[in-house]
Order: sequence, then structure tokens, then C-alpha cells
Amino acid sequence: MEESAKPGLRIREGDCVVLKRDEVFKAVLVLRRRKVIFEKQWFYLDNAIGHIYGTTFEVSSGGSLQPKEKMEETTTDTKEAGTDNRNIVDDGKSQKLTHDDIKALKDKGIKGQEIVQQLIENSTTFRGKTEFAQDKYIKKKKKKYEAVITIVKPSTRILSTMYYAREPGKINHLRYDTLAQMLTLGNIRAGNKMIVMETCAGLVLGAIMERMGGYGSIIQMYPGGGPVRAATSCFGFPEFFFNTLYEFPLSKVDSLVSGTFSSETLPSEPEYNVPVEEERNGSLDEKQTLTQETEEESSTEAVVESNETEEQETMDLAAEDTEYKETKEKGNKENIREKQRKQQERRRKLVETAALLEEKNADGLIVASRFHPTPLLLSLLEFVAPSRPFVVYCQYKEPLLECYTKLREKGGVINLKLSETWLRNYQVLPDRSHPKLTMSGGGGYLLSGITVTAEKVQSDASSLEGQKMEEPTSKKRKLQELHC
Repeated sequence: MEESAKPGLRIREGDCVVLKRDEVFKAVLVLRRRKVIFEKQWFYLDNAIGHIYGTTFEVSSGGSLQPKEKMEETTTDTKEAGTDNRNIVDDGKSQKLTHDDIKALKDKGIKGQEIVQQLIENSTTFRGKTEFAQDKYIKKKKKKYEAVITIVKPSTRILSTMYYAREPGKINHLRYDTLAQMLTLGNIRAGNKMIVMETCAGLVLGAIMERMGGYGSIIQMYPGGGPVRAATSCFGFPEFFFNTLYEFPLSKVDSLVSGTFSSETLPSEPEYNVPVEEERNGSLDEKQTLTQETEEESSTEAVVESNETEEQETMDLAAEDTEYKETKEKGNKENIREKQRKQQERRRKLVETAALLEEKNADGLIVASRFHPTPLLLSLLEFVAPSRPFVVYCQYKEPLLECYTKLREKGGVINLKLSETWLRNYQVLPDRSHPKLTMSGGGGYLLSGITVTAEKVQSDASSLEGQKMEEPTSKKRKLQELHC
């Protein structure tokens, strides 16, 4: 099967894509004639439509994208290198090209790779540098003068890396390796029935949806008026992925557990507001027509000659007013019907979600929020079936320690583990592979465990205590002999 025939491999209008330049990412929507600004460069994505994901483009004059042709990285002139850098002095005089010369080259439309080549040729100290220093110099100049971007397809790793680098506060400083541990410990797979409570802009939800592949069901618990799914929309999931996605407010969890839940308690617009507004509009219209009639009578008594023209104008205005009022009333009625339809759909979906939760047979629970995890976990574990995993993420260790203690006291869980992942990036290059100088200080903490039936645990514990209380006769005899 050819790549062009495979669905999803080519960039289409309306797709959500990720722009990549070195280690910098940005998620954008592909639209024609829409200016995109990325890394101090502006361009249009019109020419990218139809190309394969992973294609590297070069920004040409006018902001159009052109696929970059593969060229040789090194030439015969750049192979000459020195033994060390002891005689190189950074006095700013080694480069013959000035800023005006470089600007003139850009204005002529010369590509960034040619500008870098001219910078190498006009540098008096380049050939005296070591081979490693030359590679560093070329990489630095390419980053500055070559306007090159790569368009890649969104994925969990790319989006988590992007959010952690650009806006870590929005995802509660959840690092991508910690997110991977959450998906593994939570046993996320297709066909599961998962409960998710997260305030990470929808990143955790999107990662779970991607791994489940549209099979199974996901119940998202949300605080406030509605769920936040900014990062989820960046994945570009097809429509059927959202058919098995349910949502339920946290404020209704207690009523659902106690059995007093009702969908009628949802906030809705009262139906009597509509006729009252219509009556007010009708009375205002009558007052306006009465004032117009009195004004017309007074005008006919005062000026007889201008009566015909004024009547014609008032008739035209009245016709326009009636048309405007009719269209406005139709629009208001349509808006009201649309709101009522959405409200009914929301209630129906909420009742379905409540029914799914009342079954109390969820296959797992994932919590990653800015709230204290203890009350959330204790209330949501009621809906998880026995022998199922749960994972709780928190940026800090202390709330999870308190949660760990509460779970040990309450029981109903086993294999409790509080862990922290440690990440170090390495530079892998010939003869100079080493850990990078900068690394992440922390990616958060995870509390994981497995649910069990609490009654059996209590009965087992009581039987163990009974066994401990009843000491064997041989042990009693030894104790008596020792006391004697």
C-alpha cells in the first residue's frame, strides 16, 4: 500500500499539527491564508497541505513554505581543523561580514544554508578551531539563519514535551516520563472502563484516549462548570473517539454515593422567561405604534403638504421594523430551542454517566489534579471494581503521604507504592557522549495500588489476630519453664 493512500499520513486542511524546530514545539491548526508565528518567523501553511507528516520545510520570502532539499552537511573547505583553541581570541573582529552585509544577503533571497557557508568562508578563525568547535559553530549559525521547520503528527510524547517546556504550570508540572509511568501502572488498554480526574488541560485524558484507541469507555470527572480539554483537542482524534467519552461533575459524586442523585438539579433556564419577554416586547411595540399614530395626527394638523411624504416614510419604516422584528423573533425562538435541545442532551448524557458509575465496575482510576488527592481518591474508589489498579499524581510528596496513611487505615487496597521517577538526558555524539549539563529537578510523585474487597481483608485480618492470640501448647510450656 502506498503512503499516499494511507489515511492520516498526509497533512490536510483542518488538521491539528505540531511545528518542530530543534527541541521547540508548537501546536497549530492547519488553515489556508492564516499567518502563523513560530520562533520569530511568520509563514503560511497553505503549501504544507498534501505533504507527508515529518516533512521539513524552509520558509522562503513571502512566508511560503517550500520542502527542503537534502544537501551535504560538510564541504571540502570545512574539513580542515586545528588541534586546539588556545590561540583563538573572541574580540569580535574575526568575521568580515557585517550585519548590513548579512541583511543585504537576506533581502536578495539567498537561503540560510548559503549564508552560513559565506559566514564560514569569511571567518578568519574558523579553520583554526577544532573539529568539535567547528560543528558547534555551524550548528549555532544554522539555528540563527536557517528558517527551517518540521511538521509532525501530534502524539502523547510530543504534546507532553511541548507543554512541559512551554507551559508546565498548566499541566501541574507533569513530566512526560511520569505520564508514561501513569499509563503503565494504570494498565490503560483498549476496552477498559476508566475513570479520570485531571486538571492538566486535558493532557492526561488525551493520553488515555490515544492508548485506548476509541474502544472502551472513559468517564471524566470535572470540577466547576465544565471540563477543560485544550490539550485533548490538539491530538486531532476522529469523531468516534468522543462517542465513548462521558463527563460527570464532582459536585454530584456525594449525591450519587448516597443515592439522592437527580438530573433535575442541573441549572437550566426557566421556561416562563420566554413569554414574559415576548409580552414585554409586544407592549413596547404597542406603545411605539401609539406614539407614532399620535405624532402622525399632529403632523397632519400642522403641515398638510408634507403629509404624503411622511406617510410614505413611516410606512417604509414600519415595514422594515416588522420584518426586523419577525426575523429577530424567529432567531430568538431558534436559539431557545437549541438551548433546550442541548440541555436535554446534557441531561440524557449525565443520566447515562450516572448509570455507568452506579455499576461500580470501573477497570481503573487515574487522578492528576491540583486539588488535595485524599478526598478525591477516597470518594472515587467507590466506583472501581476489586482487583483493579489506581494511580494518583501530585506535584508534591506530602499530600500523597497523607493519602497513603489514610488508605492504610481504611483498607480495601494492597500493593501501595509511593514513587518518583528520575530523568537525565544524555548527549550522544562520537567521542563526546556525556550527560547534559542541565536536567529536570523533579517530575512529580505517583501513588499507585490495587483495590480489593474490604470485607475479606477485614475477615483475614481478624483471623490472623485470632491465630496470634491462640499460642500453641508447646510454646506455652517453654514459657512456663523459663519463668520457673
